[in-house]
Amino acid sequence: MKIISSRDNPFVKQMIRLASSARERKTSGMTLLDGDHLIQAFAESAGSVEYLIATDSAGLSHEKNDLFRTVSCKEQVVVADAVFKSISDLAAPTGLMAVIRIPDAAPYPDEPESCLLLEGIQDPGNLGTILRTAVAAGFRHAFLSPQCAMAWSPKTLRAGMGAHFNMSVHEDANLADVAAMNGLTTVATDPRSSLSIYEADLRTAIGWILGAEGAGISQGLLERASMRLSVPMRGRLESLNVSSTAAICLFEQARQQRLSGPSATVPDRQ
Repeated sequence: MKIISSRDNPFVKQMIRLASSARERKTSGMTLLDGDHLIQAFAESAGSVEYLIATDSAGLSHEKNDLFRTVSCKEQVVVADAVFKSISDLAAPTGLMAVIRIPDAAPYPDEPESCLLLEGIQDPGNLGTILRTAVAAGFRHAFLSPQCAMAWSPKTLRAGMGAHFNMSVHEDANLADVAAMNGLTTVATDPRSSLSIYEADLRTAIGWILGAEGAGISQGLLERASMRLSVPMRGRLESLNVSSTAAICLFEQARQQRLSGPSATVPDRQ
């Protein structure tokens, strides 16, 4: 077990880069999980982590101590509280982190099933929330354009609350190619459409196209959509936050599928 008290330690410097640099995460193929909930979720899904990092504070909870003892890892590291704070971007550090290898996305199945096509979602909180919503609605695949925030950044992971470990996240995807897959009905959310999500038949395999917070869906991708659907709203709002739109659309599809009986387009989780 390593015990580190200096911020100048090479290991600590590497952790700071992992926390703050998308390039470092992509180059190394690793990322940081900050907090016991994410670490527990990953351990239950994938097993071993690379490093477990804890503070030397005597105030660690029993839960954190239990994780530190029981989660399988290559090496345990104990750092001074000040060192831990230099790695974490949280105002109130959790006291426990893990370094993991970023999992590879599983191949999309031969038989089409509902999925997400996310274009330019740049806010990590929105991206993580959308992935969390998708898992709750039964989705297993999300395709992210190169302009999206990094799915495996600490901020996105925290917003996802473990969703990343229960679905395949395909980063740097060519969304036009995904939209052209056989058997997939692509649906773009468009507040100008006269057809609402409550009037459309959503019981088939749907690729939901959701666009950037400000710019929306690009014209090229919008033209590839099989349908354009709106979310009806009262009042004078022009649009909803993209994560709110995703939640409404995905659960409306799940509702329709449940009413129509068993469906293979959005498999139920065991």
